[in-house]
Amino acid sequence: MIGKRMREDVDIQDPKRYARGVPHDVFRYLRRNAAVSWHDEEDGRAGFWAVVRYRDLAAVSSDWRTFSSAWGSTLEEMTPQELAARRSMMDLDPPAHSRIRRLLSRGFTPRVVRAYEKAFRLMTRELLSEVLARGEFDLVEAISKQIPVLWLCEHMGIPRHMSDRLIEWTDRMLVGDSDPEYWEDRSDPDCRFAPFGSPAGLEAFQYAAELAAERRARPGDDMISLVLQAEPGGEPLTDAEFNNFFTVLMIAGQEASRHSISQGVLALMERPDQMRRLRDGSAELMGRAVEEIIRWATPIYHFRRTATRDVEMAGEQIRRGDKVTIWYISANFDEAVFDDPYRFDIERRPNPQVSFGKGGPHFCLGAALGRLQVKVAMEELLPRLSDLRLSGPVERLQSNFIHGIKRMPVRTVAG
Repeated sequence: MIGKRMREDVDIQDPKRYARGVPHDVFRYLRRNAAVSWHDEEDGRAGFWAVVRYRDLAAVSSDWRTFSSAWGSTLEEMTPQELAARRSMMDLDPPAHSRIRRLLSRGFTPRVVRAYEKAFRLMTRELLSEVLARGEFDLVEAISKQIPVLWLCEHMGIPRHMSDRLIEWTDRMLVGDSDPEYWEDRSDPDCRFAPFGSPAGLEAFQYAAELAAERRARPGDDMISLVLQAEPGGEPLTDAEFNNFFTVLMIAGQEASRHSISQGVLALMERPDQMRRLRDGSAELMGRAVEEIIRWATPIYHFRRTATRDVEMAGEQIRRGDKVTIWYISANFDEAVFDDPYRFDIERRPNPQVSFGKGGPHFCLGAALGRLQVKVAMEELLPRLSDLRLSGPVERLQSNFIHGIKRMPVRTVAG
């Protein structure tokens, strides 16, 4: 092993471990004893460095020249041909990244996002009225998954009946290789040229191509039409760029909000005192609560960068070409930054959570939208939340990449 010698039980790779909950004890040990540590990969690949402290994550995030995204943002290793076919804005550095980000940023400014709130709130109310009338349901399937995907369909001009397919493709791509419930056979060589090497990625690419052909023939005022008509840097998006844009937006438009809503609801149900304070509190308190929910949820455990030069960090020598992972789940619970980090506190301030990134070109473009979706969902759910009770065990995703709850059965009780 390169770097400091780890305890035998220090394992941040095994997806099964995360199905039991975040291994906070392991990340705490690493922050204190091996802030930058080398981990051999279990499938014989080269291995990777894990960066777990807040200040080091911020340094990596802001220095894209040293820590590049151009070799991919996940641990998977790809040939140049595979990477070229699958490269999205997540896998680009400036200026190529900036070209596509400028195109999309117009749809995610704070002003534009604020304009979404009325329609989004109405959509959320209609959904909650229908679901809560059932009396017993899975909160993840019926609410957390539906709130973001319904918005996504509305603003991409996608028929609502496709919402279940968007959810299915996202689940299969992100955890189809780690959680048996979503397992898919990825042995087809053609899958190597699709997002995450997934058959679901091929299906999403095909649907994106169909949408592009339809909107080019009959453009509307939806986001897809606007993107296809735009020419960032004087050039329209290529077919491959559009396919990857569609897939990234499909995933990013669901994951952060879905898992933040689920974990926020669970945290409040387990802490009735905090629920009461939030329900009776001010808009300012809701804003702080949203930040705490997003910190607590940390929907993406880590992203990968690749070192472009030899560099020293935390006493370790990272070599050019090494994979470097930055662990948001650890930085968001770093005792050097967050007082009593394992306490869920809706009044926490300051709260410089890094679930949307920490500076640099890859700070989440949809951060304002994610905050809005969580805020509206909490505001609309709060009056009803005290009438909900868990009716079965909470099940978590088996993944070291996505921090999510996949099942949360609840029932309504008399107020």
